[in-house]
Amino acid sequence: MSEQTRDDVRLSRTRTVTVDGITVRKGSRVRLRPTRSADIFDLALTGRIAEVDGVEEDFEGNIHVAVVLEGDPGRDFGSSGQIGHRFFFAPDELEPVEPAVGDSPSRTRILVAGIGNVFMADDGFGPAVAAALGGVALPGSVHVADFGIRGMDLAYRLLDGYDVALLVDAAPRGLAPGTLSVIEPDVAEGDVAPEAHAMDPVKVLALARHLGEGPLPRILVVGCEPMVRMNGDEPDVVVGLSPPVKAAVDEAVGLVESLVGELLRGEEVSPR
Repeated sequence: MSEQTRDDVRLSRTRTVTVDGITVRKGSRVRLRPTRSADIFDLALTGRIAEVDGVEEDFEGNIHVAVVLEGDPGRDFGSSGQIGHRFFFAPDELEPVEPAVGDSPSRTRILVAGIGNVFMADDGFGPAVAAALGGVALPGSVHVADFGIRGMDLAYRLLDGYDVALLVDAAPRGLAPGTLSVIEPDVAEGDVAPEAHAMDPVKVLALARHLGEGPLPRILVVGCEPMVRMNGDEPDVVVGLSPPVKAAVDEAVGLVESLVGELLRGEEVSPR
């Protein structure tokens, strides 16, 4: 059943399914136990830990649990429905597992999204921080993804049931280059028109509001003051961060870890 497309599974969703007496829903962690009759691709995933991305029902009334693998660097593609990073299993092929060490009992779900263009000098700050966070052990309810300039993908991920989204980005505020800030933008309805192909955070939030029916997660921006600013009209690309912004990457990793800890403990997080 792995690597089915969205067309194979009806999008009318059954929100939960019971496995071994435990309720499994979006965000639950499971161990994959494909049956002996499964295809070779499913069997290759035996024993892997995955996160439930959705519980769905096909036209014949069969329940399928969509999962993305822990440790898959392309898991953000899976949550966007991309073939190859999203897999389907029957409920009896899953074994619920306890939350990862360090998870809060409330299972607060946090998305850490690196955004920016790596070919525009310091605009690549967000992706650099996302890459550095790849080597950090974070609780299982915290997901780190490099969205680059994929505004549509980020908009859809903001509708995935997260409680908080930390957007990591270059943010000019007139401070010394490399200075970090924590900003809480106003995500209320406004006059900004949604754009499907933009990575301006304000326009991405407007797009997410346009696409979704419920409230957005709380949005916090971990911003870094750039030294080199480009608008995309330059004749040449510039790969690599300026020295002060590059030096701020490790500091930003520590700041994200600190913010995640505060949020999971239910502490008040204010702009700084």
